[in-house]
Amino acid sequence: MGPIGRIMRCSALLQRRLGETFSTFGMSAGEFDVLATLRRSGAPYCLSPKALFSTLMITSGTMTHRLQRLEANGWVLRVPNSQDARSMLVKLTPAGLDLIDRAVEAHVETERAILALSEPTSVTALDEHLSALLSELERPDCEAPVKGGR
Repeated sequence: MGPIGRIMRCSALLQRRLGETFSTFGMSAGEFDVLATLRRSGAPYCLSPKALFSTLMITSGTMTHRLQRLEANGWVLRVPNSQDARSMLVKLTPAGLDLIDRAVEAHVETERAILALSEPTSVTALDEHLSALLSELERPDCEAPVKGGR
């Protein structure tokens, strides 16, 4: 239970620390994810809502809520899809592009500061161990046995 508990606690503390960085830009972690995904898509920084929620692995309802807030803040806008007149695309505005560029910079600095709490060799070893565990957990045939069930 110890390692799993520590991983879970680290996750909660990391999310809180990263969330503090995002809040300085007036956004949540989820909104950061949407803006960063649009930014990574490259110019013209435009994707369909379906591509966004599929990439982010969230529901369409969650995506709708995030987009409404981002649009209300002037960071994204919905534009007609030239490939499909029945649908819209989500596009970063110039203000959204500026915001996400500044937020990513701050986010990377926060991550650096967190990792600087440990020795570089420890960070490297942790990365290797977590990568190996993640690789095993993501295997389609990986099923941990459930003990003590009814």
